[in-house]
Amino acid sequence: MTNSNQEPKIPQRAMAIVAHPDDIEFVIAGTMAKWAKAGATVSYVLVTSGDAGSHEPGITREALACIREAEQRAAAHKVGVDEVIFLGYRDGEVEPTLTLRRDLVRQIRRFKPDTVLCADPTHFFIGNDYINHPDHRAVGQAALDAVAPVAAMPLSFAELREEGLEPHRVKEVLVFGTANPDTWVDISDTLDLKIEALRQHASQFPDGWDPADMLREWAAEGGRNIGVKYAEAYKRIVLEREEN
Repeated sequence: MTNSNQEPKIPQRAMAIVAHPDDIEFVIAGTMAKWAKAGATVSYVLVTSGDAGSHEPGITREALACIREAEQRAAAHKVGVDEVIFLGYRDGEVEPTLTLRRDLVRQIRRFKPDTVLCADPTHFFIGNDYINHPDHRAVGQAALDAVAPVAAMPLSFAELREEGLEPHRVKEVLVFGTANPDTWVDISDTLDLKIEALRQHASQFPDGWDPADMLREWAAEGGRNIGVKYAEAYKRIVLEREEN
């Protein structure tokens, strides 16, 4: 069994698959910054462009998508991530369909990540004051379904081979936003980058609220599990173990 206190080895290539702009920054940007600083190649795949994420009167989905895509690219740049892919699904309407699974398999086979990070699709409630967004759950399920076993199976979505995309086996998955984490990543040196990345999503903080204190509180809670100042929590699934 994986040691729950053993931080995963930094992968050569990592892919975060999420539903919306700012999902990464709220939860896992400290890990992304740490890995990018260490030389990992990191990509972000966003299923939507967050085009329903506003209460501003009169704004259109198209205008909001442009704003939020620009914010996400700026946030990614803050932590050293240059590749951000938007799949263009409608915010608030995502379902774990075969079409979405194929689109994610396409990105996995194209980028060939060692590690994939995605949301826990089983987590409906967080505390007693938040119902998890249905897009988060749908994308988490679709991502896990794409990773194993489909991305590695030659006869699954064989048409992707016509695009030059050969099967790829992901080595491990880190599931975030889970009620039962067993693995933590020390982000003591990158929490400030995470905060700066989340601040790029200005459209989500129209009243000028600053997320720094909240992120520090969450990270400190995670850090207490492994005796460090700040950490991010995951459920770790090892699909391919390295030979000793």
